[in-house]
Amino acid sequence: MTSPQSPTASDTPGTVPPRDFPIRRGCPFAAPAEYAALRTDDPVARVTLPTRREAWVVTRYDDVRELLSDPRASADIRRPGFPALGEGEQEAGARFRPFIRTDAPEHTRYRRMLLPAFTVRRVRAMRPSVQARVDEILDGMLDAGGPVDFVTAYANAVSTSVICELLGIPRHDLEFFRDVTRISGSRNSTAEQVSEALGGLFGLLAGLVAERREEPRDDLISKLVTDHLVPGNVTTDQLLSTLGITINAGRETTTSMIALSTLLLLDLPELQAELRKDPALMPAAVDELLRVLSVADSIPLRVAAEDIELSGRTVPADDGVIALLAGANHDPEQFDDPERVDFRRTDNHHVAFGYGVHQCLGQHLARLELEVALETLVRRVPTLRLAGERDQVVVKHDSATFGLEELMVTW
Repeated sequence: MTSPQSPTASDTPGTVPPRDFPIRRGCPFAAPAEYAALRTDDPVARVTLPTRREAWVVTRYDDVRELLSDPRASADIRRPGFPALGEGEQEAGARFRPFIRTDAPEHTRYRRMLLPAFTVRRVRAMRPSVQARVDEILDGMLDAGGPVDFVTAYANAVSTSVICELLGIPRHDLEFFRDVTRISGSRNSTAEQVSEALGGLFGLLAGLVAERREEPRDDLISKLVTDHLVPGNVTTDQLLSTLGITINAGRETTTSMIALSTLLLLDLPELQAELRKDPALMPAAVDELLRVLSVADSIPLRVAAEDIELSGRTVPADDGVIALLAGANHDPEQFDDPERVDFRRTDNHHVAFGYGVHQCLGQHLARLELEVALETLVRRVPTLRLAGERDQVVVKHDSATFGLEELMVTW
C-alpha cells in the first residue's frame, strides 16, 4: 500500500488525505511498518475504511489504554459512526447484537453471565482435560502422516474442541465452525452472507438449547439455560447470540495464535531450543507471543459518544475510532526493543486481549490452550518443519483476526 506522507500532530485535521485502512503487515510477526511512523508523527490519524467511511486510528500504548478505558468510547455497533471494516459487519451486528458490541449496562449483564466459566480457578481445573484433548488431536495428526495443513489438523482442532467441550457441544464437523468464522469475520462478506453463516450456527445452538431445557447436563449451555433463560433473564435469541460470539471469539483468535506461534518457532529454532531447555518459560513465552503477534489488532472498534482528546488531537463526537493493539504492543515507549521476541521479557503488560471493561473474557482459557498446545508440540514433535517453501504460507489479510489460512507442515 502506498500511503501519503504522515502529517504531524500540529497539522490541521483534514489537510492531508486520509490513509486507506487496514494496513497490511509486511511480516506476519510484527505490526505493519507504517504503525511506527504513525506513533511518531500522527498518533491519532484519520483513515478511510473499506466501506469508504472515514474514522480515526490510535497507535500509542498510552492512548490505546486511555481510549479503551474511557466510558465515552462506545462499543455499540448500532451507532451510525461505528467503524465497521466490512460491508456486512454493522448490518449483521445490529441484527444479532453480539454482546462485545454493546455498552453497559447491557454488556455488563452478559459478561457477568459468562464470567463464572472463565475464572482463573475454573480454567486451571480444565488443564488435564485440555491436555488430554491436545494429545488426542496430535496423535491423530501424527498417525495420519504428513504433509498436512497444520491450521486444520491442529490449531483449529484444538481451539474449536476446547470451546465446544466447555459449552457442551457434541463433536461436530470442526471445519463448520471455522467456515462460520471465516465468513462472518471476513471484510469481504455481505450482510446476507454473514446472516446465512450465523443462521446456520444459531440453528445448531437452538437445538442444543432446547435439549438442555429438557435434560440439563454439566456444561455451560445447561448452566446458562437453567440460570438465565428459564427464569426469563434473557430471551432465546439473546442467549443464542451470546453463545455464538463466545464460540467465534473463543476459537478464532486461539486458532490464529497457535498457527502463527508455530510458524514463528519454525522460523526461529533457537526459541524452540530455549523452550525445550527450560519448559517453565512457557507461560512467559505465551505472553510474549501474544504481544508480538497481536492477532486481534483492529478488533477494538469504538464510537466517540462525546469529544475525546488523545495526544493533542480531538476525536469529535459520533466519529469512529479504532484502538490498534499491535501499534500499542510494539510501542518502544512501553516495550524495550519491541520487535525482538524475548521469552524472558519482564513487566510485559501487553494489550493483546484489549483493555478496560471489554477486555477479553476468555483470556485465561486462551493462555491455557496456548501453553498446552505449544508445549506439547515442542516436546513431542521436535522434527516439525515446513512442507514447501516459506513464501507458500497462506496469510489472512482480510479477516477481523490476523492469522494463517494454511500452513503445510511435515516431520
